[in-house]
Amino acid sequence: MTIRVGIEKLRAYPGSLSLAMTALCEARGHDLADIRDVMMIDERSLNVPWEDPVTMAVNAAAPMLTDRDREQIGLLIVASESGVDQEKPMSTWVQRYLGLPSRVRNIEVKHACYGATAALQLAASWVASGVAPGEKALIINTDESRMHLGKPWEFVMGAAAVAVLVSATPQVLELELGATGVFTHEVSDLTRPTSRVETGNSETSLLSYLEALDGAYDDYVRRRPEANEPGYFARSIYHLPFGGMGLVAHRAVLRRSGAFTRQAALADFTTKTLPSLAYVRRMGGTYGSSTFLALMSLIDHDPALRAGDRIGMFSYGSGSCAELWSGRLCAEARDVVRAAELPALLDARRPVSVPEYEAVETARTDAVDQGELTTDRRALGDWYERFYAGQKRLVFDGVHEFYRRYEWS
Repeated sequence: MTIRVGIEKLRAYPGSLSLAMTALCEARGHDLADIRDVMMIDERSLNVPWEDPVTMAVNAAAPMLTDRDREQIGLLIVASESGVDQEKPMSTWVQRYLGLPSRVRNIEVKHACYGATAALQLAASWVASGVAPGEKALIINTDESRMHLGKPWEFVMGAAAVAVLVSATPQVLELELGATGVFTHEVSDLTRPTSRVETGNSETSLLSYLEALDGAYDDYVRRRPEANEPGYFARSIYHLPFGGMGLVAHRAVLRRSGAFTRQAALADFTTKTLPSLAYVRRMGGTYGSSTFLALMSLIDHDPALRAGDRIGMFSYGSGSCAELWSGRLCAEARDVVRAAELPALLDARRPVSVPEYEAVETARTDAVDQGELTTDRRALGDWYERFYAGQKRLVFDGVHEFYRRYEWS
């Protein structure tokens, strides 16, 4: 008997602040068309000082989990490159504040933007193995950028968390087990060498991404030779450090199958990939969450998508490892994604001015590595009272003797 495995539920948390690229471009004297039309970013998400990757993870997952879901979860994996402790895994805080069973196996994993996909594949194999019949796995990717005020890449930063429930009863995407291609090689493209620094070479990263895409595609075809046939993937999703990378990646894939005119390539991209960019355009760089946000966007914005359609998903993580994998859309997918209410969450964010943005970024940076800290909930006027108070969102209260404190709003 073949076990069906895939994504049963997913939900995102985009933070509670947004910064418009029109305002940032004006403040920095940058060409708006470059950001809006080439990079394909309209606004970005930003964390308040009383949120961090732990709160984002919990606030993404908590609303989608029923009591029965919590009881059935046997594996929790939190993927992030924004860890808040060098030893203690964020998964322990997440397990506690989500009210998951004490028997749940939980770990934190790191591989840049690939970590969430790696976690998904590990979880899918665990479910498919049948070693824990009836149990589910919860995968969460949670990341926020470091401060980059005035840097050329400032425009592509962001913050987000995505929670993915993996089970033998998929309702969003059924994974094609074994249909995957992996490519890995050591490269120093992007890195976070300290708790405050996020740096690297963007050109090296772009070239490494494209090399990894080609290599992962080759490995996928090795396992599934039919993938070379035209139209094998009904839709294609790519890792999106910024929206425009989707077009660059799709063009690279099309070049594998022969010459495409620029017009034909754009038309194919418009059909197969463009609908997946809508949410990333509003959130900026979301690290490992981007492929799952792209899946949610595709389902919400592509009326031609049908149950059973094969979707190709490509993930790239600096350093590097990449994977191309595929799944079949489930009949319930639209209802599940609609229930996540991501458009409403995006609309509920508070727009900030550039000075407010700079103050928030500075406050978040100043809090890193502090042994004693109380977060300032008045930093944005009455925003805590308006959006958090009484809403049962997890908030970061501060640090005492280097121990982080969290509480419910």
